[in-house]
Amino acid sequence: MRAAWAICKRELRSFFVSPVAYALLVSWLLCCGGNFGFVANIYSSQPAMGGSDNPLTMFFGGTLLFFLPLLVFVPIMTMRLLAQERSDGTLEALLTAPVSERAVVLGKYAAAMIFWAALWVPTLIYVWITSRFGDVDLGVVAASYLGVMAVGAFYVAIGLLMSALAPNQVVAATLTFLVLVLLFGLGIFQFMAFDLTRDVFSYISIWTHMQDFAKGVVDTRALLFDMSAAALMVFLAVRALEWRRLTS
Repeated sequence: MRAAWAICKRELRSFFVSPVAYALLVSWLLCCGGNFGFVANIYSSQPAMGGSDNPLTMFFGGTLLFFLPLLVFVPIMTMRLLAQERSDGTLEALLTAPVSERAVVLGKYAAAMIFWAALWVPTLIYVWITSRFGDVDLGVVAASYLGVMAVGAFYVAIGLLMSALAPNQVVAATLTFLVLVLLFGLGIFQFMAFDLTRDVFSYISIWTHMQDFAKGVVDTRALLFDMSAAALMVFLAVRALEWRRLTS
């Protein structure tokens, strides 16, 4: 774990000294601000009752404006994790160091998740704004952010795996985008399917997961799906690095 933490700190330093990271953060805040402004405008003509009846509910997964940025920003955020090491020629040196593949992957993943959490910290101001004009249930807010972190854990893990498999950052970002779009598209099929098939699509639908979390409903099935899928992606990323070490 000490090696993983060292790699995490190294990765965080490279994140926050890169102008790309700040451009990503500013762009993200603009998207979130536009999303919140859109839903706040909808609610401005009707009173907020508090709890799940306020703009925060729609902000956290109530519209496509929440999900579409994820499909773009996650690939950009994760594409450099391992693919940049490979394109720069530093991955081989890292793999020959006395550090296990698991430590490398876990360190990179932890750094990406910390950056993911940092992206959402400024959105707390929307909670404060909403509380100024209506009652806000902090339990519902906490459930919403729990959902954000669960979905982020899943999506970031997919980006990490694609970065481990891709030869460069552009390919990693493209693969991640395609996988995320496919998964999101499969979730939308719940609105067109019937009976058992609809239940399956609903179970994997990130849209359904976030709508429940945004209402304060912490569905353990959704958490189990997101965490299990994230663990599987991280495991496969470790195996991809092990294969890389054996073939190099």
